[in-house]
Amino acid sequence: MVHQTRTQSEAQLENEMIAQLVKQGFERVSIPSVQELQANFRKQINRLNEERLNGQPLSDKEFERLLLKIEGKSVFESAKILRDKEIITRDDDSTLYILMFDTQNYQNNKLQVTHQTTVIGRYTNRYDVTLLINGLPLVQIELKKRGLHFAEAYNQIMRYRKDSYGGLFNFLQVFVVSNGVDTKYFANSDREPMKSLMFFWSDDANKRITKLDEFTASFLEPVMLQNVLSKYMIINETDKHLMVMRPYQIYAVERILHQTIQKEENGYVWHTTGSGKTLTSFKASELLAQQEDIKKVIFLVDRKDLDSQTMEEFNKFEKDSVDRTTKTGVLVKQLKDPNRKRIITTIQKMAHAVKTERYRDIMNMYENEKVVFVIDECHRSQFGEMNLLIKRHFKRAQYIGFTGTPRFVDNKSQDGRTTSDLFQDCLHTYLIKDAIHDGNVLGFSVEYISTMKGKEGVDDVTKVPGIDQQELWMGDSRIGMVAEHIAEIHSNKTHSKKYTGLLTVESIPAAIKYYDAFKKINSDMKITSIFSFGTNEESVEGEEHTRHSLERIMQDFNKEFSTNHNTENFSSYFADVSKKVKTAQIDLLIVVDMFLTGFDAKTLNTLYVDRNMQHHGLIQAYSRTNRVAGPKKMYGNIVCYRNLKEATDIAVRLFSQTGDTGTVLMKSYNEYLADFKDQLDKLLDVALTPESVDELEGETKQKEFVIAFRDLTRVLTKLKTFVEYDFNQADMGISEQTYKDFRSKYLHLYEKEKSEKEKVSVINDIDFEIELMQTDRINVDYILELLRNTNFENKNERDAAVRRAIKEVNEASSDEMRLKRDLLLEFLKGVAPTLTNNDSVDQKYRDFENERRKHEIQAMSQQLQVGEDKLEYFMKEYEFTGVSPDQEINDAIKAPFKEKRKRVQALKDFIYSNVKKYS
Repeated sequence: MVHQTRTQSEAQLENEMIAQLVKQGFERVSIPSVQELQANFRKQINRLNEERLNGQPLSDKEFERLLLKIEGKSVFESAKILRDKEIITRDDDSTLYILMFDTQNYQNNKLQVTHQTTVIGRYTNRYDVTLLINGLPLVQIELKKRGLHFAEAYNQIMRYRKDSYGGLFNFLQVFVVSNGVDTKYFANSDREPMKSLMFFWSDDANKRITKLDEFTASFLEPVMLQNVLSKYMIINETDKHLMVMRPYQIYAVERILHQTIQKEENGYVWHTTGSGKTLTSFKASELLAQQEDIKKVIFLVDRKDLDSQTMEEFNKFEKDSVDRTTKTGVLVKQLKDPNRKRIITTIQKMAHAVKTERYRDIMNMYENEKVVFVIDECHRSQFGEMNLLIKRHFKRAQYIGFTGTPRFVDNKSQDGRTTSDLFQDCLHTYLIKDAIHDGNVLGFSVEYISTMKGKEGVDDVTKVPGIDQQELWMGDSRIGMVAEHIAEIHSNKTHSKKYTGLLTVESIPAAIKYYDAFKKINSDMKITSIFSFGTNEESVEGEEHTRHSLERIMQDFNKEFSTNHNTENFSSYFADVSKKVKTAQIDLLIVVDMFLTGFDAKTLNTLYVDRNMQHHGLIQAYSRTNRVAGPKKMYGNIVCYRNLKEATDIAVRLFSQTGDTGTVLMKSYNEYLADFKDQLDKLLDVALTPESVDELEGETKQKEFVIAFRDLTRVLTKLKTFVEYDFNQADMGISEQTYKDFRSKYLHLYEKEKSEKEKVSVINDIDFEIELMQTDRINVDYILELLRNTNFENKNERDAAVRRAIKEVNEASSDEMRLKRDLLLEFLKGVAPTLTNNDSVDQKYRDFENERRKHEIQAMSQQLQVGEDKLEYFMKEYEFTGVSPDQEINDAIKAPFKEKRKRVQALKDFIYSNVKKYS
């Protein structure tokens, strides 16, 4: 009866949604099977390509040829096919270019909706609601009844991906999950999509649209949906996966297009640091470059490090879309090329090209043409300095700026101008408080550590008149003390070095001094530093030249990572440091200004500050730590060794446009400790002791325990990152051993729930957030991540990455890694050394796993004399349901009684271990 009520509830939700979609212009069709799906696709492709077909619809053989070319591809490849014309040979040997999706004229596309399509894969599945364009399933919607968390719909899609998606369903671009009240969308991918990449939809004022009917009216409105699919998805060529833009990114691009095409005026976008401005600016420049009357779209940055990083990001979104212009002459050559519509360069090179006499003829070609400049980090003063020079030359130019921290009157530039003075209209805002609310970035947990205390109650000796502040801050004993403190707390801050940290200091001499202080400590931290050096730096007797200091630091780095960097090739060192911070191979990077703006690394969660900062510089630096990266990273940790409390509050208020700092700044340790005790009381109300968990009657009580303990652990995870943290019973209200005993009971319930998938249970509805309970960071994805960031053309780098991966596999202790250890080691030793930069690491590993699994199935099939197809069926059945098909296994074994019993058990053991190993 419970099952029936749930089905009716979801059916009602489906029917209401379908009725709304029909009113919005979708045609309701019945597509109960894959065969019907193919038949409908054939009909729609004939309709869309009627002119190209010259009145001769595709014959059976021609349609077969088309299916052979487009079915069975990866999600990534299918996405590229969708947006291109597919070439097939007709029966008369003529060539036919078939259009799948008309991205220019939406009226030519046919939008349809169906539901409960049945697909038989490893298990029979029925998909809730499917949206088709020209017969291809492009959007899949999974619904759960009100009261269930929409994450259950996400989990269902993950099961479908493993079990039955394939064929034309590999064309799915976007998934939507909803329980009627909360609705999110996310992109399909060959990798398992991350929950952190499920987005709420919103209006252009960043107001969330969560109810299913409102979401359907806005996001699934035919023009908006086709805009999202044709304009606002990105095929990431480097990582070989699909991306879909967030709502604020889409609205910003829409405003930019309107401002440049209709209004022909300047403007800037204020999207907080970490919200994906590079992706937004790329998409804006791509769509602007498609406009015939715009001759060039020029993306300007003002520093060499950002030039490299932005180029790398752009080329992820579109291979070879931009080149790095290392010389002004190369920039001018690109300007001369009419086929190169987009260019990325620095402001300095552009200004030099404008004022250099020998480039005048080429530069004059654009003097009165429509050119759009897209300015990254437009709050920086360099653009203001060169703005007039560029503006005087490009008389019809328009300027679109991007910034996470605009210049206001309070933080105006040195020449007294604000961002609005330079760019006029603010086209769209997405503030840090919006991003934290949406879960797109994290808040900050800021701690202030006093390192100086004067006598007679003077709290801050640096405020004493006439004091030599530099001598105080740079004192050997103080720097040594701070270095020791960082070494002591770093493991807690970074969750046993799962994440990594930056230390920013006021000068290059301070950076060198700190580096040497850490070396004296002889901690187990992997530490390096990076800074620019003066080529003609004045020598001071008794002091090391900064270039020599950097050479010394590089030599230590080379020894640690088997590299060969030197100051002659600074850019390669910069790129390598960047990569190793992003993969948490460096524990602490000491910087002055580098890496404090424009650098994105999800692995970076802690910033140590020993310098004065304010306004945009402070927010930019803090924001290096607040990228979302799994349940354990709950906020960006900021540890200040100077009193920046007032400066922090001012900056947060300024860039949140609010008098409240609570949204952005996390609570203090004592406040979280009070939360922990409150949550502990709730836990003890459910189960007074770990032993009493076993006596909880009924699943409702078990669910109460799971939720109470999970929420307690969430608070504990926050507490662990604080300097004051110490798990003792007097402070915490519970002993560490008792907490661990409760955790054992929690994990037992989790394992029980996993093994009883077929059973309808209230505990099924809970997200256990099991990652919070785990201490081992090593898994298959982590190992593959080490390889994904490797330059396989560089033998030393490749071999070092493989050696490190092998070491990590051998040292890992999780259940998953124990099962996969031999498999991974074989891949790392046999396949990884043969990879090239053109290979997808993930695809190669999947292929390797599939091949090994096939061999194991073949061997077991021969050993037990059971057909491979039967064996695969048993495994798929168990993999999907968690239930062994005992009767069918028994029937499949033909042998005398004792031998049969032995073989049946061997087959069951093989199924259990194989599924666990390869799932």
